[in-house]
Amino acid sequence: MNTTDYSSRIAALRQCMREAGVDVFIVPSADPHLSEYPADRWKSRAWISGFTGSAGTAVVTASSGGVWTDSRYFLQAAEELKASGLQLFKEGLPETPSLQEWLAASLPAGATVAIDGTTCSCAEGKKMNDFFTSKGLTFKSDFAPFDRIWADRPEVPAGEAFVYPLTYSGSSFAEKWQSVSEAIAKQGANAILVSALDELAWILNIRGNDVAYNPVAVGFAYLSATHRILFMNRCKISDEMAAYLQANGIETRPYDDIYDFLPQVPAGEKVFIDPVRTNFRLASLLPANAKSEGASPITWLKSLKNETEMKGRREAMVRDGAAMVQFLYWLDTHIGKESITELDIDEKLREFRSRQPLYKGESFATIAGYRAHGAIVHYRATPESSSQLKPEGFVLVDSGAQYLDGTTDITRTIVLGPLTDEEIRDYTLVLKGHIAIATCIFPQGTRGDQIDILARRNLWNVFRNYLHGTGHGVGHFLNVHEGPQNIRLEQNNTPLTPGMVTSNEPGVYLAGRYGIRTENLTLVTEAGESEFGRFYRFETLTLCPIDKRAIDRSLLTADEIEWLNNYHQTVYDRVSPLLDDTHKAWLKNATAPL
Repeated sequence: MNTTDYSSRIAALRQCMREAGVDVFIVPSADPHLSEYPADRWKSRAWISGFTGSAGTAVVTASSGGVWTDSRYFLQAAEELKASGLQLFKEGLPETPSLQEWLAASLPAGATVAIDGTTCSCAEGKKMNDFFTSKGLTFKSDFAPFDRIWADRPEVPAGEAFVYPLTYSGSSFAEKWQSVSEAIAKQGANAILVSALDELAWILNIRGNDVAYNPVAVGFAYLSATHRILFMNRCKISDEMAAYLQANGIETRPYDDIYDFLPQVPAGEKVFIDPVRTNFRLASLLPANAKSEGASPITWLKSLKNETEMKGRREAMVRDGAAMVQFLYWLDTHIGKESITELDIDEKLREFRSRQPLYKGESFATIAGYRAHGAIVHYRATPESSSQLKPEGFVLVDSGAQYLDGTTDITRTIVLGPLTDEEIRDYTLVLKGHIAIATCIFPQGTRGDQIDILARRNLWNVFRNYLHGTGHGVGHFLNVHEGPQNIRLEQNNTPLTPGMVTSNEPGVYLAGRYGIRTENLTLVTEAGESEFGRFYRFETLTLCPIDKRAIDRSLLTADEIEWLNNYHQTVYDRVSPLLDDTHKAWLKNATAPL
């Protein structure tokens, strides 16, 4: 049970607001790099509200407040916000007002709305300023009270960064910088500000341990033909990394010096920034005539895995598959015979994966949800919430690992015992959606939103749906969520392009009852060419059996059965050489033809 005194924290914030003439304070989830998962220092929204999900925005007024978050976190937020008393606003529902609409309707003319400009993007900051100003409200972007009211606030991470070898990256800093400089030149720029931590890691071929699950290091980079500067605190730079940076002509300056440097960029340099991936304060420091805006070329280039990265990912998937088989065997042979909780699943997965070569940690917090907890899309077991598993129903397990040669992310819904007809039907319909994505062939230029319907069609036919995306991009020994590609209902103009790694994870969730999701990672590859142009397909990368015990074979077509049997044969052929005889025999049965 959460015993934190959030009322005192909110009271301290309101006192700061009164002293600064602020009527409303907006607290996003982000850090100065707009990370999905910030380091502890920047978990301000969680600190003030009690809601710990990765996406959401808190608002505190003089007498009320709320948190806006999406459908992945409705159940979690409803529970966690009880501690602070802030109201939950469910984004995406017709009856839910947007944050801006809610404030505009409740504030008197002349009121001041504030935000810390380092925690919102340039694009979002401009939108908020324009909106609130149009409503007769004042927008203030330099209000930063947390250093004052957060007594034991963590420091900027100080762990050492490290060089990511060419053996795994497949492309040198010089090669990457050449591609980026050519791209920004087309936009009239000759310099670039790199703010997003995964982009910094990618272009410099460095990694770190500053953010849980994401092997990134906190810093900024300014790169041009004449200046190559890494803004990173010296304590983070080892002798080996210092030598590497020097060999590549990269100087280092303290992390916070970026705020003094940008207003005085070298004469003649026009700096490219991505307004979606650069914080509002940084963007505002650049002189207007020294700035060029657009979508970051690094985002695109990073998404296209090279041959070395693709080879490494495939090898990582074999080892991860072996660890998953060991876990599934353990669960299958111990359920109903000894006490097993959701937290035990977390520990066992970590144990089996840690035995694999090149393992560096988890790629996100394991989601192990038994029965009703499986319906909470981003559920995480705690000592207080962890359920005891019984030999009945489903447990949904979403987990992943960081290996030096690749990042994994897999979900399996596992049968523990007897199921209802409804559970079997829903499981099979989710599987049909998964197979529809896995087997689709699409012409060059196709976007993820144009194929998303394939995953949902069979669920919609029985009035089922899921409110999250069907697929997200995945980094290479980097963040488990990356863009620019995805597969979801909302339009995204990024075409699915060979080299992109994307998840395939349809699901269905019935609150208070059960959740089902089947997830593999896929690679966009060439399929063929005709007079209608080039066509692409997905290569399924993940290697792990899909539980056949919940399948209603009568609902599958012959082609779907053939895909599943072929997939399982591939799993056995590639993973079994890493297993002992006991696990190999179990896998043989788990992958036997349907």
